[in-house]
Amino acid sequence: MGIKKYIEELRQKREEAKLGGGPKRIDVQHAKGKLTARERLEKLLDEGSFRELDMFVTHRATKFGMAERKILGDGVVTGYGTIDGRLVFVFAQDFTVFGGSLGEAHAAKICKVMDLAMKNGAPVIGLNDSGGARIQEGVMSLAGYAEIFLRNTLASGLIPQISAIMGPCAGGAVYSPAIMDFIIMVKGISHMFITGPEVIKAVTREEVTFEELGGANVHASKSGVAHFMADNEDECFRIIRSLLSYIPQNNMEDPPFVPTEDDPNRQDLELDEIVPESPTRPYDIKEVIRRVVDNGEFLEVHTNYAPNIVVGFARLGGFSVGIVANQPKVLAGAIDIDASVKGARFVRFCDAFNIPLVVFEDVPGYLPGVAQEHGGIIRNGAKLLYAFCEATVPRITVITRKAYGGAYCVMNSRHIRGDLVLAWPTAEIAVMGPEGAVNIIFRRELAQAEDPEALREKLVRDYRAEFANPYVAASRGFVDNIIEPHETRPRLIEALRMLQNKRDANPPKKHGNIPL
Repeated sequence: MGIKKYIEELRQKREEAKLGGGPKRIDVQHAKGKLTARERLEKLLDEGSFRELDMFVTHRATKFGMAERKILGDGVVTGYGTIDGRLVFVFAQDFTVFGGSLGEAHAAKICKVMDLAMKNGAPVIGLNDSGGARIQEGVMSLAGYAEIFLRNTLASGLIPQISAIMGPCAGGAVYSPAIMDFIIMVKGISHMFITGPEVIKAVTREEVTFEELGGANVHASKSGVAHFMADNEDECFRIIRSLLSYIPQNNMEDPPFVPTEDDPNRQDLELDEIVPESPTRPYDIKEVIRRVVDNGEFLEVHTNYAPNIVVGFARLGGFSVGIVANQPKVLAGAIDIDASVKGARFVRFCDAFNIPLVVFEDVPGYLPGVAQEHGGIIRNGAKLLYAFCEATVPRITVITRKAYGGAYCVMNSRHIRGDLVLAWPTAEIAVMGPEGAVNIIFRRELAQAEDPEALREKLVRDYRAEFANPYVAASRGFVDNIIEPHETRPRLIEALRMLQNKRDANPPKKHGNIPL
């Protein structure tokens, strides 16, 4: 026999660990339409690549009958594997074990893979499915959460961090995903909130369901907490894999270059007709993006949140780029509080991970209104300005139509270190729109005119002829070149090649003080 009995014992313990909370609890998990932690990792990672760590860890609690309730793995599966052949570190909470609740040992397992991820310069992916802190372990659970939060913060800007919410995520548990770079929620099974419906009812008398309070749709459209919303778990894993394909392993690497069969010199004549003749008519900036990028593929981030600004990842000539674009279809593309925060967060991620920024600009200004002013549009609007000013990655702007006022400055202008500013012939670069400018400049003349409306129309036409074009800015060198719309793709790809070895830096300091 010899060593065989030891091997057999090991195999038995492995099988025991793989069962988690046992067959009955696994059946309950499946009945809810949810996969188990290990099933999720199998679907997420390259086949056969997962290597588990700490399979045999158990909790150390003794109170409340916990001494007799020890389960191998302690409610979280941790380890490493590959996605498209690239190393990633993972943890997946196991709801079949103590409801996936977090205790001291559970937290220590997560901290270990995060430490390894930082040391090895590889992304960390968390699959969250947890009832929250393990009450039986008291303050040790809270200490465990704090240890994780610290690592999330230290890893920020060092390695990509992705959080998928695959079940409940409440109380202190929400702050780890909140510090991570991207959150994906799954319709019907994901919930995130600080306090649940029962507590809210007791404190404020408001009645609300789990879904209304913290479901995927709420956080993807109203709060902006979720960057992506998946219809099911399989789509969630596809989003993670697609997202990783655009970003580097760590802050010291360039993003992956993926050769494309889409001709870098391709010119799309449809772009010449896409901007309406009337400056007040909307068009879809996403159509511009799709016609310019490789194979029309665009991974949009925050699709349903602050849709007046569009952000996401694409490729141009094989180069991974982050795209920021005003959306004339929504609020005329004006920048409001939510759009500012959404854009700033995305710009800072791209800058942290060496992803060039391409901006499509059509902005009439910041959104006016009492609610915006009282909500802090000054402070929040400054976040987008700060993010662009701080960014040292290659930065290219294409002005498709309006570039008015302070918003012109903010949207990656030459004046805040934009590397290259291109404009379509339809570009209008001015302090404000013609109507507003005429009303201010010629206020006295209009007040004294016999036919103020006729005079206003003439003055607006004159102002538009003088300023509603890119040539004044181009004459000052603020616009580097005026191009025909169909030339946009090759000009952007040429610029990315030119800027490949760009070097820029900010003054030495501990860190800046972004207007949070």
